[in-house]
Amino acid sequence: MNSLLQRRSIGRFAMASLLLMGLATTALRPAHAADEAPDALVKRLSSDVLDTIKADKTIKAGDINKIMALVDSKIMPNVNFQRMTASAVGPAWRQATPDQQKRLQEEFKVLLVRTYAGALDQVSDQTVTVRPFRGSADEKEVLVRTEVRGNGDPVQLDYRLEKTPGSGSGWKIYNLNVLGVWLVDTYRSQFSQEINSKGIDGLIATLAARNKSNAKG
Repeated sequence: MNSLLQRRSIGRFAMASLLLMGLATTALRPAHAADEAPDALVKRLSSDVLDTIKADKTIKAGDINKIMALVDSKIMPNVNFQRMTASAVGPAWRQATPDQQKRLQEEFKVLLVRTYAGALDQVSDQTVTVRPFRGSADEKEVLVRTEVRGNGDPVQLDYRLEKTPGSGSGWKIYNLNVLGVWLVDTYRSQFSQEINSKGIDGLIATLAARNKSNAKG
């Protein structure tokens, strides 16, 4: 039982790490980031985010305002959040208006930050190991597998990344697998139920209400 709790604890930390991915990347980003291999990118970002969380007590304590500001300024360049949100919403995304799509992205981002920010206080001596990369840097989409090691058994943490076109764009994360479960798939099943019963506006309203409730908590 203790081992299971430890794995869940590290799993929540792993999810939280995605939200802060890229916190310290501006100063440390190589001059030719677009040419950086996807596994090297994940390794660098993982090390950066762990060091940043350990060094900043307010982030570690789950300061939502500070985390949100950092997410807005640092995370978005490293994550294709529109694709992540569209995949979570499913087929209904194509029927949503631009304004609805914008609202969905905003509420989904807040939901993720508020859901997992509390796990940051669990960060202590964890390290991230990138497993041997089996893909090719010439591919447009790749899978990078890592393990989060701390107390107890290692926790699987995998990333799906896409190569974005254009000069200097590089790789962007669009999905995350922790403990064998893909983040987008988890939310897609929840969102589809809301959309089927209440439509896109109903999903937006539900997310906004949940975020408002989490903010009070």
